[in-house]
Amino acid sequence: MSKKDNIVIIGAGLCGSLLALRLAQRGYKVDMYESRPDLRVTDISAGRSINLALSDRGFKALRLCGVEEKAREICIPMYGRLMHDREGNTFVSNYSGREGEYINSISRGDLNGILLNEAEAHENVSIHFNTECTSVDIENTVAHFKNYNTKEEFSVEGDVIFGTDGAGSALRKSYYLERKFLFSYSQNFLTHGYKELEIPADKSGKHQISKDHLHIWPRGEYMLIALPNLDGSFTVTLFLSFDEGEYNFNNLTSEEKVTEFFEKEFSDALALIPSIKDEFINNPTGALGTVKCSPWHYQNKTLLMGDAAHAIVPFYGQGMNASFEDVTVFDRILDTHEGDWQATFKAYEKARKEDTDAIADLAIDNFYEMRDHVANPLFKQKRKLEMDLEKTFPTEYFSKYSMVTFNEEIPYAEAMKKGRAQDKALLNMVAHHDLDVITDLNEVLKKVQEETNEILEEDKIAGL
Repeated sequence: MSKKDNIVIIGAGLCGSLLALRLAQRGYKVDMYESRPDLRVTDISAGRSINLALSDRGFKALRLCGVEEKAREICIPMYGRLMHDREGNTFVSNYSGREGEYINSISRGDLNGILLNEAEAHENVSIHFNTECTSVDIENTVAHFKNYNTKEEFSVEGDVIFGTDGAGSALRKSYYLERKFLFSYSQNFLTHGYKELEIPADKSGKHQISKDHLHIWPRGEYMLIALPNLDGSFTVTLFLSFDEGEYNFNNLTSEEKVTEFFEKEFSDALALIPSIKDEFINNPTGALGTVKCSPWHYQNKTLLMGDAAHAIVPFYGQGMNASFEDVTVFDRILDTHEGDWQATFKAYEKARKEDTDAIADLAIDNFYEMRDHVANPLFKQKRKLEMDLEKTFPTEYFSKYSMVTFNEEIPYAEAMKKGRAQDKALLNMVAHHDLDVITDLNEVLKKVQEETNEILEEDKIAGL
Protein backbone atom coordinates (compact mmCIF):
# COMPACT_ATOMS: atom_id res chain seq x y z
CA MET A 1 0.00 0.00 0.00
CA SER A 2 1.33 3.42 -0.94
CA LYS A 3 -0.09 6.82 -1.75
CA LYS A 4 0.93 6.09 -5.36
CA ASP A 5 -1.60 3.25 -5.52
CA ASN A 6 -4.31 3.77 -8.12
CA ILE A 7 -7.66 3.35 -6.38
CA VAL A 8 -10.69 2.42 -8.48
CA ILE A 9 -14.12 2.95 -6.92
CA ILE A 10 -17.16 1.45 -8.64
CA GLY A 11 -20.25 3.47 -7.76
CA ALA A 12 -20.45 7.23 -7.07
CA GLY A 13 -23.46 7.14 -4.78
CA LEU A 14 -23.38 8.31 -1.18
CA CYS A 15 -20.91 5.72 0.13
CA GLY A 16 -18.62 5.82 -2.90
CA SER A 17 -18.47 9.62 -2.95
CA LEU A 18 -17.67 9.84 0.75
CA LEU A 19 -15.03 7.10 0.45
CA ALA A 20 -13.45 8.87 -2.55
CA LEU A 21 -13.36 12.12 -0.61
CA ARG A 22 -11.73 10.55 2.44
CA LEU A 23 -9.14 8.61 0.43
CA ALA A 24 -8.32 11.77 -1.54
CA GLN A 25 -7.86 13.64 1.74
CA ARG A 26 -5.41 10.93 2.77
CA GLY A 27 -3.47 11.45 -0.44
CA TYR A 28 -4.59 8.56 -2.65
CA LYS A 29 -5.27 8.82 -6.38
CA VAL A 30 -8.89 7.86 -7.01
CA ASP A 31 -10.84 7.06 -10.18
CA MET A 32 -14.58 6.68 -9.56
CA TYR A 33 -17.01 5.21 -12.10
CA GLU A 34 -20.80 5.61 -12.01
CA SER A 35 -23.37 3.99 -14.30
CA ARG A 36 -25.88 6.83 -13.95
CA PRO A 37 -25.61 10.37 -15.32
CA ASP A 38 -24.22 13.14 -13.13
CA LEU A 39 -27.08 13.83 -10.71
CA ARG A 40 -25.85 17.41 -10.31
CA VAL A 41 -27.05 18.20 -13.81
CA THR A 42 -29.62 15.44 -14.50
CA ASP A 43 -32.63 14.37 -12.43
CA ILE A 44 -32.17 10.64 -11.85
CA SER A 45 -34.64 10.10 -8.98
CA ALA A 46 -37.27 8.43 -11.23
CA GLY A 47 -39.77 8.19 -8.40
CA ARG A 48 -37.35 6.51 -5.98
CA SER A 49 -35.88 7.48 -2.61
CA ILE A 50 -35.40 11.21 -3.00
CA ASN A 51 -35.02 11.85 0.73
CA LEU A 52 -33.42 9.95 3.57
CA ALA A 53 -32.98 10.12 7.36
CA LEU A 54 -29.58 11.39 8.49
CA SER A 55 -28.58 10.89 12.13
CA ASP A 56 -25.55 10.89 14.42
CA ARG A 57 -23.54 8.05 12.84
CA GLY A 58 -23.83 9.72 9.46
CA PHE A 59 -22.85 13.10 10.86
CA LYS A 60 -19.78 11.56 12.50
CA ALA A 61 -18.54 10.41 9.08
CA LEU A 62 -19.37 13.74 7.44
CA ARG A 63 -17.53 15.52 10.26
CA LEU A 64 -14.49 13.32 9.63
CA CYS A 65 -14.45 14.50 6.03
CA GLY A 66 -15.14 18.16 6.84
CA VAL A 67 -18.60 18.40 5.25
CA GLU A 68 -20.92 18.18 8.27
CA GLU A 69 -21.97 21.83 8.21
CA LYS A 70 -22.76 21.79 4.49
CA ALA A 71 -25.01 18.79 5.09
CA ARG A 72 -26.75 20.44 8.05
CA GLU A 73 -27.70 23.37 5.83
CA ILE A 74 -30.01 21.12 3.79
CA CYS A 75 -31.50 19.15 6.71
CA ILE A 76 -35.01 19.33 8.13
CA PRO A 77 -35.11 18.18 11.79
CA MET A 78 -37.79 15.59 12.67
CA TYR A 79 -38.35 15.27 16.41
CA GLY A 80 -40.57 12.21 16.39
CA ARG A 81 -43.23 10.20 14.63
CA LEU A 82 -46.70 11.66 14.05
CA MET A 83 -49.21 8.81 13.77
CA HIS A 84 -52.39 9.08 11.70
CA ASP A 85 -55.28 6.69 12.36
CA ARG A 86 -58.10 5.82 9.95
CA GLU A 87 -60.36 8.52 11.39
CA GLY A 88 -57.75 11.21 10.84
CA ASN A 89 -56.73 11.50 14.50
CA THR A 90 -53.04 11.97 15.24
CA PHE A 91 -50.68 11.39 18.14
CA VAL A 92 -46.99 12.14 18.58
CA SER A 93 -44.28 9.68 19.58
CA ASN A 94 -41.00 11.50 20.16
CA TYR A 95 -37.71 9.87 19.19
CA SER A 96 -36.05 10.76 22.48
CA GLY A 97 -36.82 12.05 25.96
CA ARG A 98 -33.62 14.10 25.88
CA GLU A 99 -33.39 17.62 24.51
CA GLY A 100 -31.69 18.12 21.16
CA GLU A 101 -32.02 14.57 19.80
CA TYR A 102 -33.75 14.25 16.46
CA ILE A 103 -33.26 12.76 13.03
CA ASN A 104 -33.04 14.76 9.83
CA SER A 105 -34.81 14.54 6.51
CA ILE A 106 -32.30 15.22 3.75
CA SER A 107 -32.35 15.04 -0.02
CA ARG A 108 -30.37 12.06 -1.30
CA GLY A 109 -29.47 13.91 -4.48
CA ASP A 110 -28.46 17.17 -2.80
CA LEU A 111 -26.25 15.38 -0.27
CA ASN A 112 -24.70 13.21 -2.99
CA GLY A 113 -24.04 16.38 -4.97
CA ILE A 114 -22.21 17.97 -2.04
CA LEU A 115 -19.99 14.89 -1.68
CA LEU A 116 -19.27 14.74 -5.41
CA ASN A 117 -18.28 18.43 -5.43
CA GLU A 118 -16.03 17.98 -2.43
CA ALA A 119 -14.37 14.88 -3.89
CA GLU A 120 -13.96 16.42 -7.34
CA ALA A 121 -12.29 19.48 -5.81
CA HIS A 122 -9.26 17.26 -5.16
CA GLU A 123 -6.95 17.06 -8.15
CA ASN A 124 -6.24 13.40 -7.36
CA VAL A 125 -9.91 12.44 -7.97
CA SER A 126 -11.49 11.74 -11.38
CA ILE A 127 -15.20 10.89 -11.75
CA HIS A 128 -16.60 9.14 -14.80
CA PHE A 129 -20.40 9.09 -15.31
CA ASN A 130 -22.62 7.05 -17.64
CA THR A 131 -20.11 4.23 -17.26
CA GLU A 132 -21.42 0.86 -16.16
CA CYS A 133 -19.19 -1.79 -14.63
CA THR A 134 -20.02 -5.04 -16.42
CA SER A 135 -17.65 -7.31 -14.46
CA VAL A 136 -14.43 -7.37 -12.46
CA ASP A 137 -11.45 -9.68 -12.94
CA ILE A 138 -10.70 -9.94 -9.22
CA GLU A 139 -7.50 -11.95 -9.72
CA ASN A 140 -5.87 -9.30 -11.89
CA THR A 141 -7.69 -6.30 -10.40
CA VAL A 142 -9.19 -5.23 -13.71
CA ALA A 143 -12.66 -3.67 -13.94
CA HIS A 144 -14.53 -3.88 -17.25
CA PHE A 145 -16.80 -1.00 -18.23
CA LYS A 146 -19.23 0.15 -20.91
CA ASN A 147 -19.88 3.81 -21.61
CA TYR A 148 -23.58 4.42 -22.22
CA ASN A 149 -23.01 7.48 -24.40
CA THR A 150 -20.25 6.22 -26.70
CA LYS A 151 -21.09 2.48 -26.39
CA GLU A 152 -17.36 1.98 -25.92
CA GLU A 153 -16.25 -1.01 -23.87
CA PHE A 154 -12.96 -0.67 -22.02
CA SER A 155 -11.03 -1.97 -19.04
CA VAL A 156 -9.32 -0.25 -16.14
CA GLU A 157 -6.57 -1.79 -14.05
CA GLY A 158 -6.34 -0.62 -10.47
CA ASP A 159 -4.03 -1.46 -7.62
CA VAL A 160 -7.14 -1.75 -5.45
CA ILE A 161 -10.83 -1.84 -6.42
CA PHE A 162 -13.63 -0.83 -4.07
CA GLY A 163 -17.20 -1.87 -4.84
CA THR A 164 -19.63 0.74 -3.51
CA ASP A 165 -22.12 0.03 -6.27
CA GLY A 166 -25.16 -0.79 -4.18
CA ALA A 167 -27.38 -3.81 -3.68
CA GLY A 168 -26.86 -4.96 -7.29
CA SER A 169 -23.07 -4.71 -7.04
CA ALA A 170 -21.06 -5.83 -10.08
CA LEU A 171 -18.04 -6.53 -7.87
CA ARG A 172 -20.07 -8.76 -5.55
CA LYS A 173 -21.50 -10.57 -8.57
CA SER A 174 -17.96 -11.18 -9.81
CA TYR A 175 -17.05 -12.66 -6.41
CA TYR A 176 -19.47 -15.54 -6.79
CA LEU A 177 -19.24 -15.94 -10.58
CA GLU A 178 -15.45 -16.21 -10.68
CA ARG A 179 -15.40 -18.86 -7.92
CA LYS A 180 -11.90 -17.93 -6.80
CA PHE A 181 -12.73 -18.43 -3.13
CA LEU A 182 -15.52 -19.56 -0.80
CA PHE A 183 -18.10 -16.78 -0.87
CA SER A 184 -21.36 -16.80 1.11
CA TYR A 185 -24.20 -14.66 -0.15
CA SER A 186 -27.89 -14.20 0.69
CA GLN A 187 -30.51 -11.79 -0.57
CA ASN A 188 -33.84 -11.96 1.22
CA PHE A 189 -36.87 -9.93 0.20
CA LEU A 190 -39.86 -8.85 2.23
CA THR A 191 -43.24 -9.79 0.77
CA HIS A 192 -43.87 -6.03 0.67
CA GLY A 193 -42.65 -3.52 -1.87
CA TYR A 194 -42.82 0.27 -1.95
CA LYS A 195 -44.04 3.08 -4.17
CA GLU A 196 -43.26 6.77 -3.79
CA LEU A 197 -45.83 9.56 -4.08
CA GLU A 198 -45.81 13.27 -3.23
CA ILE A 199 -47.67 15.72 -1.02
CA PRO A 200 -46.92 19.05 -2.75
CA ALA A 201 -46.38 22.35 -0.96
CA ASP A 202 -49.36 24.65 -0.53
CA LYS A 203 -49.86 27.72 -2.73
CA SER A 204 -47.46 29.76 -0.59
CA GLY A 205 -44.76 27.06 -0.75
CA LYS A 206 -45.33 25.89 2.83
CA HIS A 207 -45.69 22.35 4.18
CA GLN A 208 -49.33 21.27 4.41
CA ILE A 209 -48.69 19.08 7.50
CA SER A 210 -46.11 19.31 10.28
CA LYS A 211 -42.57 19.38 8.88
CA ASP A 212 -41.19 18.62 12.35
CA HIS A 213 -42.21 14.96 12.24
CA LEU A 214 -41.92 11.77 10.25
CA HIS A 215 -45.56 10.94 9.48
CA ILE A 216 -46.81 7.35 9.68
CA TRP A 217 -50.18 5.88 8.76
CA PRO A 218 -49.85 2.38 10.34
CA ARG A 219 -52.43 -0.12 9.10
CA GLY A 220 -51.12 -3.54 10.02
CA GLU A 221 -50.83 -5.14 6.59
CA TYR A 222 -49.52 -1.94 5.05
CA MET A 223 -48.48 1.59 5.92
CA LEU A 224 -47.78 5.00 4.53
CA ILE A 225 -44.94 7.28 5.65
CA ALA A 226 -44.03 10.85 4.71
CA LEU A 227 -40.79 12.84 5.10
CA PRO A 228 -40.54 16.62 4.56
CA ASN A 229 -38.54 18.28 1.79
CA LEU A 230 -37.04 21.80 1.79
CA ASP A 231 -39.38 22.95 -1.01
CA GLY A 232 -42.47 22.45 1.18
CA SER A 233 -43.38 19.06 -0.27
CA PHE A 234 -43.33 15.62 1.37
CA THR A 235 -42.01 12.42 -0.11
CA VAL A 236 -44.69 9.83 0.65
CA THR A 237 -43.92 6.11 0.55
CA LEU A 238 -46.53 3.37 0.48
CA PHE A 239 -45.39 -0.03 1.79
CA LEU A 240 -47.71 -2.77 0.56
CA SER A 241 -47.64 -6.50 -0.19
CA PHE A 242 -47.06 -7.51 -3.78
CA ASP A 243 -49.79 -10.15 -3.84
CA GLU A 244 -51.31 -10.75 -0.39
CA GLY A 245 -54.38 -9.26 1.31
CA GLU A 246 -57.44 -7.46 0.02
CA TYR A 247 -55.28 -4.70 -1.39
CA ASN A 248 -51.86 -5.32 -2.95
CA PHE A 249 -49.69 -3.98 -5.73
CA ASN A 250 -50.80 -6.72 -8.09
CA ASN A 251 -54.50 -5.87 -7.84
CA LEU A 252 -54.32 -2.08 -7.53
CA THR A 253 -54.26 -1.70 -11.28
CA SER A 254 -57.08 0.76 -11.95
CA GLU A 255 -57.65 4.36 -10.89
CA GLU A 256 -60.94 3.32 -9.29
CA LYS A 257 -59.29 0.62 -7.17
CA VAL A 258 -56.44 2.94 -6.11
CA THR A 259 -58.91 5.65 -5.09
CA GLU A 260 -61.05 3.15 -3.19
CA PHE A 261 -57.98 1.89 -1.29
CA PHE A 262 -56.80 5.35 -0.27
CA GLU A 263 -60.29 6.60 0.61
CA LYS A 264 -60.76 3.64 2.93
CA GLU A 265 -57.31 3.51 4.53
CA PHE A 266 -55.62 6.91 4.15
CA SER A 267 -58.38 9.44 3.50
CA ASP A 268 -56.57 12.36 5.17
CA ALA A 269 -53.44 11.65 3.13
CA LEU A 270 -55.44 11.24 -0.08
CA ALA A 271 -56.78 14.76 0.31
CA LEU A 272 -53.18 16.03 0.19
CA ILE A 273 -52.02 14.06 -2.88
CA PRO A 274 -53.68 15.65 -5.93
CA SER A 275 -51.78 13.53 -8.46
CA ILE A 276 -52.37 10.20 -6.72
CA LYS A 277 -53.74 8.43 -9.80
CA ASP A 278 -50.94 9.43 -12.17
CA GLU A 279 -48.20 8.87 -9.59
CA PHE A 280 -49.50 5.49 -8.48
CA ILE A 281 -49.81 4.18 -12.02
CA ASN A 282 -46.58 5.68 -13.39
CA ASN A 283 -44.09 5.59 -10.50
CA PRO A 284 -42.13 2.33 -10.20
CA THR A 285 -42.76 -0.26 -7.51
CA GLY A 286 -39.56 -1.12 -5.68
CA ALA A 287 -38.54 -4.27 -3.82
CA LEU A 288 -37.33 -4.34 -0.21
CA GLY A 289 -34.39 -6.65 0.35
CA THR A 290 -31.57 -7.46 2.75
CA VAL A 291 -28.13 -8.47 1.47
CA LYS A 292 -25.64 -10.31 3.65
CA CYS A 293 -22.38 -11.78 2.37
CA SER A 294 -18.86 -12.74 3.38
CA PRO A 295 -16.04 -12.24 2.95
CA TRP A 296 -16.22 -8.66 1.76
CA HIS A 297 -12.71 -8.66 0.39
CA TYR A 298 -10.52 -10.75 -1.90
CA GLN A 299 -6.86 -10.88 -0.87
CA ASN A 300 -5.31 -7.40 -0.97
CA LYS A 301 -7.10 -6.41 -4.15
CA THR A 302 -10.82 -5.71 -3.77
CA LEU A 303 -13.32 -4.71 -1.08
CA LEU A 304 -17.11 -4.31 -0.87
CA MET A 305 -18.53 -1.42 1.16
CA GLY A 306 -21.93 0.11 1.83
CA ASP A 307 -25.02 -1.53 0.31
CA ALA A 308 -22.80 -3.71 -1.89
CA ALA A 309 -21.73 -5.52 1.29
CA HIS A 310 -24.82 -5.13 3.47
CA ALA A 311 -27.98 -3.67 1.92
CA ILE A 312 -30.82 -3.29 4.42
CA VAL A 313 -34.50 -2.35 4.38
CA PRO A 314 -35.19 1.33 5.22
CA PHE A 315 -37.22 1.02 8.41
CA TYR A 316 -34.60 2.14 10.92
CA GLY A 317 -33.45 5.06 8.81
CA GLN A 318 -29.93 3.66 9.03
CA GLY A 319 -29.04 2.53 5.50
CA MET A 320 -27.14 5.68 4.58
CA ASN A 321 -25.86 6.14 8.14
CA ALA A 322 -24.49 2.59 8.20
CA SER A 323 -22.74 3.10 4.86
CA PHE A 324 -21.23 6.36 6.07
CA GLU A 325 -20.13 4.62 9.28
CA ASP A 326 -18.33 2.09 7.05
CA VAL A 327 -16.07 4.94 5.95
CA THR A 328 -15.48 6.02 9.55
CA VAL A 329 -14.51 2.50 10.62
CA PHE A 330 -12.37 1.93 7.52
CA ASP A 331 -10.53 5.19 8.13
CA ARG A 332 -9.79 4.14 11.72
CA ILE A 333 -8.46 0.77 10.51
CA LEU A 334 -6.25 2.56 7.98
CA ASP A 335 -4.64 4.49 10.82
CA THR A 336 -3.44 1.16 12.22
CA HIS A 337 -2.70 -0.89 9.11
CA GLU A 338 -1.84 1.64 6.40
CA GLY A 339 0.85 0.08 4.24
CA ASP A 340 -0.87 -3.32 4.03
CA TRP A 341 -4.18 -3.55 2.12
CA GLN A 342 -4.80 -7.18 3.02
CA ALA A 343 -4.40 -6.55 6.75
CA THR A 344 -6.58 -3.45 6.41
CA PHE A 345 -9.38 -5.29 4.61
CA LYS A 346 -9.28 -8.21 7.03
CA ALA A 347 -9.32 -6.03 10.14
CA TYR A 348 -12.06 -3.82 8.69
CA GLU A 349 -14.40 -6.73 8.02
CA LYS A 350 -13.72 -8.24 11.44
CA ALA A 351 -14.54 -4.92 13.08
CA ARG A 352 -17.65 -4.25 10.99
CA LYS A 353 -19.49 -7.41 9.93
CA GLU A 354 -21.29 -8.18 13.21
CA ASP A 355 -22.60 -4.62 13.38
CA THR A 356 -23.94 -4.53 9.83
CA ASP A 357 -25.69 -7.87 10.37
CA ALA A 358 -27.23 -6.39 13.52
CA ILE A 359 -28.61 -3.25 11.87
CA ALA A 360 -30.03 -5.40 9.07
CA ASP A 361 -31.97 -7.43 11.63
CA LEU A 362 -33.04 -4.33 13.54
CA ALA A 363 -34.37 -2.73 10.36
CA ILE A 364 -36.64 -5.72 9.77
CA ASP A 365 -37.77 -5.59 13.42
CA ASN A 366 -38.67 -1.93 12.97
CA PHE A 367 -40.75 -2.70 9.88
CA TYR A 368 -43.12 -4.72 12.01
CA GLU A 369 -42.96 -2.19 14.84
CA MET A 370 -43.90 0.73 12.58
CA ARG A 371 -46.53 -1.22 10.69
CA ASP A 372 -48.17 -3.18 13.51
CA HIS A 373 -47.16 -2.05 17.00
CA VAL A 374 -46.87 1.75 17.22
CA ALA A 375 -50.62 2.14 17.81
CA ASN A 376 -50.79 -0.76 20.30
CA PRO A 377 -51.73 0.49 23.83
CA LEU A 378 -48.99 -1.62 25.48
CA PHE A 379 -46.39 -0.29 23.05
CA LYS A 380 -47.55 3.30 23.67
CA GLN A 381 -47.28 2.76 27.45
CA LYS A 382 -43.81 1.32 27.07
CA ARG A 383 -42.73 4.18 24.81
CA LYS A 384 -44.05 6.83 27.23
CA LEU A 385 -42.13 5.17 30.05
CA GLU A 386 -38.95 5.19 27.97
CA MET A 387 -39.40 8.91 27.26
CA ASP A 388 -39.88 9.63 30.98
CA LEU A 389 -36.78 7.63 31.86
CA GLU A 390 -34.66 9.36 29.19
CA LYS A 391 -35.90 12.79 30.26
CA THR A 392 -35.29 12.14 33.97
CA PHE A 393 -32.06 10.15 33.61
CA PRO A 394 -30.50 11.49 30.38
CA THR A 395 -27.08 9.95 31.03
CA GLU A 396 -28.27 6.67 32.57
CA TYR A 397 -31.08 5.38 30.37
CA PHE A 398 -31.06 4.97 26.60
CA SER A 399 -33.81 3.24 24.65
CA LYS A 400 -32.88 0.84 21.86
CA TYR A 401 -33.82 3.50 19.32
CA SER A 402 -31.60 6.06 21.05
CA MET A 403 -28.66 3.67 21.23
CA VAL A 404 -28.92 2.99 17.51
CA THR A 405 -29.73 6.50 16.34
CA PHE A 406 -28.12 8.96 18.77
CA ASN A 407 -25.16 7.07 20.23
CA GLU A 408 -22.63 6.70 17.46
CA GLU A 409 -20.04 5.27 19.86
CA ILE A 410 -22.25 2.25 20.68
CA PRO A 411 -21.81 -0.50 18.05
CA TYR A 412 -25.00 -1.67 16.35
CA ALA A 413 -24.57 -5.22 17.70
CA GLU A 414 -24.32 -4.00 21.29
CA ALA A 415 -27.33 -1.71 20.82
CA MET A 416 -29.35 -4.61 19.43
CA LYS A 417 -28.53 -7.02 22.26
CA LYS A 418 -29.08 -4.56 25.09
CA GLY A 419 -32.03 -2.86 23.37
CA ARG A 420 -33.92 -6.09 22.77
CA ALA A 421 -33.42 -7.18 26.38
CA GLN A 422 -34.53 -3.77 27.62
CA ASP A 423 -37.64 -3.83 25.41
CA LYS A 424 -38.55 -7.26 26.72
CA ALA A 425 -38.10 -6.16 30.32
CA LEU A 426 -40.22 -3.04 29.85
CA LEU A 427 -43.04 -4.78 27.98
CA ASN A 428 -43.16 -7.57 30.57
CA MET A 429 -43.42 -5.06 33.39
CA VAL A 430 -46.07 -3.00 31.63
CA ALA A 431 -48.12 -6.05 30.60
CA HIS A 432 -47.97 -7.57 34.11
CA HIS A 433 -48.70 -4.21 35.80
CA ASP A 434 -45.47 -4.54 37.77
CA LEU A 435 -45.03 -0.77 37.76
CA ASP A 436 -48.53 0.21 38.86
CA VAL A 437 -47.51 0.51 42.51
CA ILE A 438 -44.18 2.22 41.82
CA THR A 439 -44.42 6.00 41.59
CA ASP A 440 -40.73 6.83 42.04
CA LEU A 441 -38.91 6.82 38.68
CA ASN A 442 -35.65 6.00 40.49
CA GLU A 443 -37.22 2.71 41.54
CA VAL A 444 -38.55 2.15 38.03
CA LEU A 445 -35.07 2.69 36.55
CA LYS A 446 -33.54 0.30 39.06
CA LYS A 447 -36.14 -2.39 38.30
CA VAL A 448 -35.76 -1.97 34.53
CA GLN A 449 -31.98 -2.26 34.78
CA GLU A 450 -32.22 -5.36 36.99
CA GLU A 451 -34.69 -7.07 34.65
CA THR A 452 -32.61 -6.13 31.60
CA ASN A 453 -29.43 -7.57 33.11
CA GLU A 454 -31.23 -10.80 34.01
CA ILE A 455 -32.49 -11.18 30.43
CA LEU A 456 -29.02 -10.42 29.03
CA GLU A 457 -27.53 -13.10 31.28
CA GLU A 458 -30.21 -15.60 30.22
CA ASP A 459 -29.56 -14.79 26.55
CA LYS A 460 -25.84 -15.25 27.10
CA ILE A 461 -26.38 -18.69 28.65
CA ALA A 462 -28.73 -19.61 25.80
CA GLY A 463 -26.09 -18.52 23.27
CA LEU A 464 -28.23 -15.71 21.85
